[in-house]
Amino acid sequence: MHGAGSVSGIGAGGVSGVVDASASGATGEFGGRAAIVTGGASGIGAAVAEELLARGAQVAVFDLNGGSVEGSALGVSVDVADRASVDAGVAAVLDRFGRLDVVVNCAGIGAFGTVEDSSDDDWARVLNVNVQGVARVCAAAMPALRESDAAAIVNLTSIAATTGIQQRALYSATKGAVHALTLAMAADHVHDGVRVNAVSPGTTDTPWVQRMVANVADPEAERAAMNARQPTGRLVTPAEVAGAVAYLASPLSASTTGSVLAVDGGFGGLRVRPVQA
Repeated sequence: MHGAGSVSGIGAGGVSGVVDASASGATGEFGGRAAIVTGGASGIGAAVAEELLARGAQVAVFDLNGGSVEGSALGVSVDVADRASVDAGVAAVLDRFGRLDVVVNCAGIGAFGTVEDSSDDDWARVLNVNVQGVARVCAAAMPALRESDAAAIVNLTSIAATTGIQQRALYSATKGAVHALTLAMAADHVHDGVRVNAVSPGTTDTPWVQRMVANVADPEAERAAMNARQPTGRLVTPAEVAGAVAYLASPLSASTTGSVLAVDGGFGGLRVRPVQA
């Protein structure tokens, strides 16, 4: 496990530190606000961090290897499966930014197989990251979020939570739990002024998916088949998911809480003929 809460800020030009929002010309809807993005070193999390930075936020990325974070975000080495690590990470963010307004929970691990394939250890490990990890980060952040005048939490769930997908029993169960947790937290904290929503992505063209495709016997055929299963004929992009997250995290959605926004190219709700490869 990486050291709890160790910090690596990487500013413009390779200078250690955090780029101030005003100095970077960030005057968007997140100007002057601070955000945590878990799992933000790659994939959807990295796209979310990029999007929030572009819209004016000061962003802290929580990742197992926070030192690998590139660009203007503050990298913090945090293991969401460990409460002490999470608490130290949130404390480091408050020490650097002096406030916290937005939390985006992207950290998670995948799991394949049926219920017969998953051991008790598998269940404990994946639940600890995908579900309890979300709860830990939210609990640690909540006191600071209550002090914000525009606090928002956005969780990442999945179409696997609401659509039966083969070989995803354990993963689907954890994402279903995050869906339910989002609704419960929204009810618990609406009077605290903390909005809680979720984004449910479809199959997204992340480095993880790209590696999975590259490892099959015929990557080109596998990619074509994946695209053909999507009503839009292509995979979702990380930037598209990040745009939805930014909306739910911003004051533009001030009256939205307890909602789950699907960004899945229609996969979960449409019944259309497959696209011909």
